[in-house]
Amino acid sequence: MIEFLTQPLAYGFMQRGMIAAIMVGVLCSVIGCYVVLRGMAYLGDAIAHAILPGVAIAYILQGDILIGALVAALLVALGIGFLTRRGTIKQDTAIGILFAAALSLGVALISTIKTYALDLTHILFGNVLGVSNSDLILIAGLGLVVLLTILLLYKELLIVSFDPVLAATLRLPTELLKNTLLILIALSVVISLQTVGVGLVAAMLVTPAATAFLLTRRLPAMMVVSAALGAFASITGLYLSYYLNISSGAAVVLTATSLFFGAYLFAPHRGIVWHLGGRARRANGRTESTNAE
Repeated sequence: MIEFLTQPLAYGFMQRGMIAAIMVGVLCSVIGCYVVLRGMAYLGDAIAHAILPGVAIAYILQGDILIGALVAALLVALGIGFLTRRGTIKQDTAIGILFAAALSLGVALISTIKTYALDLTHILFGNVLGVSNSDLILIAGLGLVVLLTILLLYKELLIVSFDPVLAATLRLPTELLKNTLLILIALSVVISLQTVGVGLVAAMLVTPAATAFLLTRRLPAMMVVSAALGAFASITGLYLSYYLNISSGAAVVLTATSLFFGAYLFAPHRGIVWHLGGRARRANGRTESTNAE
């Protein structure tokens, strides 16, 4: 058993991949709590796909692809905030418009790159085993910024997210806080590209947080449980990837999904099995009451 756990870690690329996967799993799971509770799952997927123009431009200019992705993600996030700031356009509408426009621009640019199928595959599907030391530093730095921001603005983000009337009464800078949350989500998406890729990043934002929602009652507890689930899914998925020779990003997401369905079935008070058991107990109670009469 010990050899089973230590054998993959004998390789440097696995060590770096494990560290990156854990950091991304924790980060996405924490910020994902806001995504789930505010019904913003579509936003994460939209931003993930909207970074393609930045990736394509950076590739064409032979620059850093992650920097290009970061710039594109921030522009899309701020664009969504700009279009929805007066309430004239709903958020899902703004997301749909910018998502389609950015994705189309990205596809148009990528179609001009003859070798894109080979060189940009890791952006689409992730390549956690290709993480370098510089990537680790970038992931750690941006991840720390996101987590510290959430910690420092916890009360303000909580009020703005769930009680806009109270936020207005307290004269909080609601638009600035909403844009800050959008930026934090955009940063989390970019950080996740190396590990799970564009196609799966939304799952890491949503699935661990949705699982934690079924298991907890309060936001702080939900964030802690979500982070633990994200880290566990990342570690387990990486081991599955190594021993089964499958995509690491897909393995991480499928592990997180399995945890979700486990909670969906067996979570106390909210799981299907719990509700079915409660109905059976109530039915038995009524039967016994009738027999007693």
